[in-house]
Amino acid sequence: MKTKTSGTFIMVQGTTVLKLVTAIFIFMLSIFSISGLLTSLKPQYRLSSASVNQAATKVNGELLYQLMGWENHHFLKAKPDFTFPTLTNLIFKLSSNINLDDPRSLLGRELPGFYQFDGKILVAGEGINYTNMPVESSPPLDIMQAEREAALQNLEGLDKPAGENQSPAPNQTTGERKVVYVYFSHNRESYLPYLKGVTNPNLAYHSQINVTKIGDQLKASLEQRGIGTYIDKTDIEGNLKEKGLKFNKSYQESREVVQAAMATNRDLQYFIDVHRDSKRKDDTTITINGQSYAKLAFIIGGKNPNYEKNAKLASDLHKLLEKKYKGLSRGVFVKNQSGSNSIYNQNLSENAMLIEFGGVDNTFEELNRSADALADMFSEFYWQAEQVNKDVEQSSDNQ
Repeated sequence: MKTKTSGTFIMVQGTTVLKLVTAIFIFMLSIFSISGLLTSLKPQYRLSSASVNQAATKVNGELLYQLMGWENHHFLKAKPDFTFPTLTNLIFKLSSNINLDDPRSLLGRELPGFYQFDGKILVAGEGINYTNMPVESSPPLDIMQAEREAALQNLEGLDKPAGENQSPAPNQTTGERKVVYVYFSHNRESYLPYLKGVTNPNLAYHSQINVTKIGDQLKASLEQRGIGTYIDKTDIEGNLKEKGLKFNKSYQESREVVQAAMATNRDLQYFIDVHRDSKRKDDTTITINGQSYAKLAFIIGGKNPNYEKNAKLASDLHKLLEKKYKGLSRGVFVKNQSGSNSIYNQNLSENAMLIEFGGVDNTFEELNRSADALADMFSEFYWQAEQVNKDVEQSSDNQ
């Protein structure tokens, strides 16, 4: 008796398998190549989504526990009173980039110039709200390209920082180490009292008399308190003009300057980018103990994924200023404007700051007092932090 066995035979040609393997290899190679290219780009050239970034920042510890609790209900016990956000609201915010609790997210696209208020008040100073937030305007194109500048006036007494070499030697010092780096991304921002015949705030720019003079006072005041300081007066706006770049590339240009400084001086710990606001005198001036000061504002780049560390430093300094110079600090503001830099080189260090000194109407007499006040409180913060670091190191050595 014969048994017949039936079966199915699949004929696979070797060339087909080779083509399939080759296609998979090319696909994987392309994925890795594109991923490597995107991650190797400088931050200012990388693809980014404001909607996705804002959604990601909402994933805090509580929300993470809630998401994990969907799979393991024991996690829900960690925060039983936590209210999970409505899924439809999350999807709507992510898809439209509109927050129904914040009308600025809609109005900013419809009203010209309203984007300037697309920021967050992290810590509000005295009398600060969304109607008087710091505003930093760009100079008109003809100012950037012009060879002629306004004549100067009221220059008496501006030759050197006030109070220089008048204080006794500090009790503690960084010695030869320069630990603070002061620079100016918008180095030609100037002040109307020194520009003859200029009354338009948008025209308050000058190559000689500008915010760099505040750096001189700040440096002198910090060093009187034993804190070694380096001031970099690179003409960022002049470099932009030579390279044919627009004003909005200022932070890209200053970034290279800061990175070079960090590479050559490992002692640098704190980085201060000095600016001035475009607001008028009523919003940027305060009288303390009978003397007039230019108000300060701390600006944080919201597009920096690690901006919380920069914000903590600014908030700590704001609190210190409130104790001795109440009202001097306008507060801490997070800027995350669509189409703007909103990083401000603060992703280079958790100790990076952008500080607005006064507005277009302030005088250097007022600005210098503010620089002294900032140096006063910063030195207190710095030496306290240094003592904490020493205590931690000693504790580690004893273990």
